Amino acid sequence: MPEFTVQMGVRDYECDLQARVNNAVYQNYLEHARHLFLKARGIDFAALTASGIHVMVTRAELDYRRSLGPGDAFMVHLRTERVSRLRMAFIQRIELVGSGALVLDARFVVAAVNAKGKPCVVPELEALLDD
Repeated sequence: MPEFTVQMGVRDYECDLQARVNNAVYQNYLEHARHLFLKARGIDFAALTASGIHVMVTRAELDYRRSLGPGDAFMVHLRTERVSRLRMAFIQRIELVGSGALVLDARFVVAAVNAKGKPCVVPELEALLDD
């Protein structure tokens, strides 16, 4: 499956006293990109949750390479990979617009559970994987 890419920009209030994006804000950027990716692939995350399927992050790995600051424009790149029969990963990176400088590499492992709390395979998510 081709890589998904979305452009975003840093808002002033996301920065700390040192005029750098707070480390926790990067997870918001990455989650927003994952939701946009799902939507672009015809998956409504809110509707999936309302149907009793909960997709949860079970592992988050973030490697910070450089900081973003106020007004920086950046691209979030995303692809998926299978981890196991019941888990998949979102492989993501953030790069500065213009220079392409690497800001962050990340890997989020997710699993779905049904309304009874049991791990399950979700066909819509399976369709996102290249086997």
